[in-house]
Formats: sequence, structure tokens, C-alpha cells
Amino acid sequence: MAAVVRTQHFRHLAAVVLLMLAVTLAYYAAGRIGLTLQVVVEGAVVTPLWPPTGIALSCLLWFGTRIWPGIALGTLLVVLSLSPFRPSALAIVTGNTLAPVCAYLMLRRAGFRTEMDRLKDGVSLVFLGALAGMLISATVGTGVLVLEGELAPDGFWSVWSAWWVGDAMGVLVVTPLLLVCRTVRWPMEVRPARWAEATVLVVGVFVVTLVTTRSAAALLFLVFPLLIWAALRFQLPGAAPCVLIVSVLAISAATDQAGPFEGHGLFTIMASLQALNGSAALTGLLLSAVVTEQITVRRKVEDACAELAEVVERLSPGTVTRRWPPPDDPGRR
Repeated sequence: MAAVVRTQHFRHLAAVVLLMLAVTLAYYAAGRIGLTLQVVVEGAVVTPLWPPTGIALSCLLWFGTRIWPGIALGTLLVVLSLSPFRPSALAIVTGNTLAPVCAYLMLRRAGFRTEMDRLKDGVSLVFLGALAGMLISATVGTGVLVLEGELAPDGFWSVWSAWWVGDAMGVLVVTPLLLVCRTVRWPMEVRPARWAEATVLVVGVFVVTLVTTRSAAALLFLVFPLLIWAALRFQLPGAAPCVLIVSVLAISAATDQAGPFEGHGLFTIMASLQALNGSAALTGLLLSAVVTEQITVRRKVEDACAELAEVVERLSPGTVTRRWPPPDDPGRR
């Protein structure tokens, strides 16, 4: 019996270690991708969108706090890929690890559900997971740069705001996409019209965003009707990929100083970019949550009416002449 217990314990430990290594690899790979769209603010390298924060928070929501060493190791590898090891790097690793862990704990305290089928879940992810949780990594990271003398004290807030927004956008853009990839249930029957609509939507978002972010005319607002379409018709499974497309193409145009970002200073570019990305993420995320919650409530009401009709039929046979809801009800999908 003792040998069996030890074997099971070893297998469990090996599974946890492999899981942490997978998180490390995913964090590092996402970090390298994020660094391809970097900008320099006051001599410090920051990214308008930092995908590793979204990956870290998603993994914590799936597997719990046991995988935090994988986040820390992934952060360390990203830091080492930028500069040789210094003791101060441990402070940055600590901040980047504490931020998603604290965000996860706050979300769990608020009763967050990974299905994100309630408006409460969307609001919690925005304010607790993104805006509040990422204050830690931005404050610690920027503070380390100031203490090391790599950043002048008067440049603290500009770098801090860019760091904070980049980490927050990683949560708002990447976390919903990863959560929906795991929780979405694909329909058993393939409906060609539905898939055609989804294809047209994705292609339309890509083309419209590409044109508006590379055109000198101020046409960035044209992406929002498409995001609303995605949220109303496909909820989070449709809105999350569209928000990612908008964010990536907008960041690419901003770093190239093309289209509406041409001829402006760095502060103006960053402000315009983050306003667009934040508005797009909030539109897709919150509207999807509202629509999903309404659909869930409607289905619960329909199920309750159907159960009530069955009870009436059993108590008074023949009095119920039709089922509820009607079979030809166009509102029931």
C-alpha cells in the first residue's frame, strides 16, 4: 500500500512539474511574440499589448495557484532574453508573478466563472483582473528601473502608464480568447449559413481594420459596428478573435507610425492606440456578456414554462393542446 501511495504521489508531482514547464514555455513564447511589437518610452522597452499576462491569468483560472513557478520561470527567461542577469531582475520576476496571482485571487473572491456568461464576469475581468491586478507589475517594474538609474524619476509615470496598459490589454484581449477556446461547444450540426456569416465577419474585421489603420483619414470608428455584430450574433466566441485582430493590426500600424498614427508624438500615438484597443476590448467583452446572460435567462424561462406545461398536462390531461415553446418559434435556436 505504501508503495502504491508513493507511486501515485510521484505521478501527481510529475504531472504538476510538466504542467509548470508547459506554462513556462507558453509564457516565454508569448513574450517573444509580444516583443516584436515593442516601443521605447523614456529609454525603457514596453509593449502596447503584453500577451503573457493573459496567458498567465488563464492558466491560473484553469489550474490554480500551483502553477505560479511556471509563470515566474517564464518571466525570468523573457528578462534574460533582453539583458544579462542582474539581481534586480528578481524584483521584476516577482512583480510579474504577483500581478496575475493577485488578479486570480480577486476574481475567485468575486465568484468569477470561466464561462463568462454573466455581465458580472465581464466587469470583474475588466476591473479586477486587468486594471487592478496589473498595477502590481507596472509599479514594481517601473520602480526597479528608477532605482537602478536606468530611468529618470520624472519619466516614472509615462513608463508606468505604458507598462500598466500593456499588461492590462494582455488580460483583456488574450484571456477571453483562451477561456472561450476551452469552454466553447461547437455545434453538432454544421450550418453552412452560420459558418458563412462567421467567415464574412472575420474577413470583414481584418480588411476594415487593415484599411482604417493604414489610411490617413480618421476612420478607426468603422471597426465598432463589426465588433457589435460579432458580439450580438456569436457572443464571446466571435467577439474575442475579432478584438485580437483589431488590436494586433492597430499596434502594427502604431509602431510603424502609419495611417492615423503618422506625424504624431509618442505620447499621442500611445494614447490613441490604447484608447482604440481598450474600447474595442470593452465593447466585445461586455456586450458579449450581456447578450449571453440574456440568452441564458430566456432559455431558463422557456425550460420553466415547458416543465409547467408538463405538470398541467399530468394534472389535467387534454387541457394542454400544444407544447411550450411552440416548435416553430423563430426565437428558439
